[in-house]
Amino acid sequence: MDTPAIMVTVIGLALAGFVLWYFFFSARQTANAVSSSSGVQEVAITVKGGYSPDVIEVERGKPVQLSFYRDEENSCSEELLMPDFSIRRDLPAFKTTLVELLPKEAGTFPFTCGMGMLRGSLVVK
Repeated sequence: MDTPAIMVTVIGLALAGFVLWYFFFSARQTANAVSSSSGVQEVAITVKGGYSPDVIEVERGKPVQLSFYRDEENSCSEELLMPDFSIRRDLPAFKTTLVELLPKEAGTFPFTCGMGMLRGSLVVK
């Protein structure tokens, strides 16, 4: 193997390692819900190439209001799916969509875009 082939192999392995780290081991942005005076747990989520924050922690048995602001026109992010709560919402571009739910069980519940490429999770404690 000559020098250029070795360099290409090393760079390729480094890039593959970075991709694995980014998608599976990097720290995720976590947000704890803030309770309003009425007892509703509220979280604002920005949708732009992903969900920010993408991990939301809430308390079991208290109503939750998630405010999704879609800050893009990418077709992948135009739909929100929360299958464990039977929720499907269209997210219009540059508008806020409210999603209200009542988590009755503790656990981690995923949510995705309609294509399954953008991912987040609701952690109920």
